[in-house]
Amino acid sequence: MLTDTPGIHHITGIVRNAQANVDFYTDVLGLRLVKQTVNFNEKFTRHLFYGDETGSPGTGLTFFPYPAEDDGRIGKPQISTAALVIPPNSVSYWRDRLTEHGVAIAEQTERFDETVLRFSDSDGTQLELVTGESSVDPWVNGTVPSQHAIRGIHGVTLLSTNVFVTASVLDTLGFELIEQEGDRVRYQAPGDRATVIDLLDRDVEFGREGAGSIHHVAVRVPEKEQLYEWHDLFREREYDVSRVKDRHFFHSLYVREPGGILFELATEQPGLTADADRDTLGESLFLPPWLEEDREMIESQLEPLERLPATDSS
Repeated sequence: MLTDTPGIHHITGIVRNAQANVDFYTDVLGLRLVKQTVNFNEKFTRHLFYGDETGSPGTGLTFFPYPAEDDGRIGKPQISTAALVIPPNSVSYWRDRLTEHGVAIAEQTERFDETVLRFSDSDGTQLELVTGESSVDPWVNGTVPSQHAIRGIHGVTLLSTNVFVTASVLDTLGFELIEQEGDRVRYQAPGDRATVIDLLDRDVEFGREGAGSIHHVAVRVPEKEQLYEWHDLFREREYDVSRVKDRHFFHSLYVREPGGILFELATEQPGLTADADRDTLGESLFLPPWLEEDREMIESQLEPLERLPATDSS
């Protein structure tokens, strides 16, 4: 029996420089680098995971660094923006912090009774800090004081080639239409974290995947067995759907819905702490068992990466 997703599992983007990516998300945003691994489909490409202390579902931002990647262009069909939760009284802190780190704030605005700070990372990935409540405990050993630290994912914004079809897919996954403000339509899942997907109904140019673009958004599924049921449902609807894949930290499948958005459905277990020491998460390159024998070759092909010490809490 299929059940509604409780919300977003993780968001994955494409960037160019791994070190710049680590510097930005750990030093500037204060997230924890929870896992260094590789793209299981392209073993000579890093895959970096950031989040709360354990990278729990609903907190994960992940990135594939491709050093020679061309710039992406935001447009349809794409996930245009990733949004993160901050406490309601932390807007001034974050405005000052971003400015001090040379990050230009594109806009501060009010939306659905939330305050939103819009800016981009070093590769041009469009990000938002959004005031709100979250069940997520922040990463307390990062570079941001805990009272202001990011509380996981807020949501994503979608640019679809067919908003009506994409809206139907969101409804199928368990997101409910709750509000509209201008050309922005808000859908929300029933969970306690990472529950928001905004669908923009506007005429925009077609985008291009590349550095600074968001590759996919993953939503949470309780159990692996349900993935096979979702697979059959999407096949019946003639959607472009993958087989169920073993990602070691979770099982998942991918579906490209007719509006052009790439969704992943991912289980919450076993999680990023599987076979790992919580205290040393992200400090070394993790390889799944089927790639371990190639470690020396893989490491020789990856650009060196140094982690930043988490000592600045001002």
